[in-house]
Amino acid sequence: THVNTNQSAEYYEGTGIRYLGIEAHDSPSFDMSPYFHPSADFIHQALSKRGGRILVHCAVGVSRSATLVLAYLMIRHRMTLVEAIKTVKDHRGIIPNRGFLHQLVSLDNSLRLKRRGKVAIS
Repeated sequence: THVNTNQSAEYYEGTGIRYLGIEAHDSPSFDMSPYFHPSADFIHQALSKRGGRILVHCAVGVSRSATLVLAYLMIRHRMTLVEAIKTVKDHRGIIPNRGFLHQLVSLDNSLRLKRRGKVAIS
């Protein structure tokens, strides 16, 4: 068993593994929203390759990583927040903190407006 304490893209160089690290605190006051689109793009790129797989993880696996997976489903699969939560909960327990949930609600609202052809003002 190997524990990766050097989490960086360089650590995986030459392995065929691409890495995206996001330093995020599991705190309701932490702004995760700047990472929604970049992480959704990263997940999408990985899964669009033939045989592509991705591991999205954090310390416990129920808040930070879940928040980014929810954002991915909303952005790339056009799901509402409720649909995304139901989809993920069918496979594992998740508990995004209340701050992340508020940020996902804002993302949900802005995506709905954009899909209706209106510009969201934040």
